[in-house]
Amino acid sequence: MHMTPGHRVVALVLDQVGLLDLAAPTHLFGYCGPPLYRFDIAACQPGRVRTSAGPDLHVEHGLGALLTADTVIVPGYEDESAVIPPAALSALRTAAVRGARIMSICTGAFALAEAGLLDGLTATTHWATADLLASKYPKLTVRSDKLYIDQGQILTSAGIAAGLDLCLHVIRRDHGAATAAGIARRTVIAPHRDGGQAQFIDMPIPKSDGLPGGRNTAIGRTRDWARTRLPSNLSIAQLAAHAQMSPRTFLRRFRAETGQTPAAWITTQRVTAARAMLESTGLSIEQIAHRAGLGSAESLRLPR
Repeated sequence: MHMTPGHRVVALVLDQVGLLDLAAPTHLFGYCGPPLYRFDIAACQPGRVRTSAGPDLHVEHGLGALLTADTVIVPGYEDESAVIPPAALSALRTAAVRGARIMSICTGAFALAEAGLLDGLTATTHWATADLLASKYPKLTVRSDKLYIDQGQILTSAGIAAGLDLCLHVIRRDHGAATAAGIARRTVIAPHRDGGQAQFIDMPIPKSDGLPGGRNTAIGRTRDWARTRLPSNLSIAQLAAHAQMSPRTFLRRFRAETGQTPAAWITTQRVTAARAMLESTGLSIEQIAHRAGLGSAESLRLPR
């Protein structure tokens, strides 16, 4: 994107906007952004906008602000199934047609999808609403395992903290790593988290509810068994034998129930276990890597 002095960023806030989702662009483009960026907040019409946290916002700008925005950001909002005013959808489409960069944070992706801006693209949102986004808008591909996804003109991110990562990514893309690192340092956050990094989804052991992927399926019971043996070398042959299936049948059923290969699922489990130990124990990196089945501290430090 061609950058002009005072690149104008406008956050479009919808009813029951998430304050933390709005805080990321407000801080990075607004508080830290001048003179590189000019930041404004707009709503469907000027005035009061409800937030998910209780206090209302007073917004000075209406949808006309999107007419001159270089970048439009839609933060997440509480009810992702709420009807979005047609005028807001039209303003988003118009901004996209004239070449504005369009971004979403968390459930803001639902607004972009409703406007048709994600058709044929790959997008992400908060992991808890990813299945709903995928089922409601089948023309897009949803990746719930990404912090953010950059599709060029259209960018989406997961929830809250991932909004900071996406905004820093955009600043880095616009003005280079040194500028982004300086703003990150001022904000006291990591200067760079790759968009492909997992969202660290909380994955409790599924209940025995009879649904696909539950503990009362052979695949579910094998997953439970594997979680207790993460430091071991879990081969397909071992997993299939535990499930009392041929390797070929096991692979097919595992993908059908989880949407992942066994190797990808095991890696995710190991990373999740390592993160939990990093947050709750005083173990060394080497000890944690070994106990999580990641091998060495170097493996744990590699981006995933």
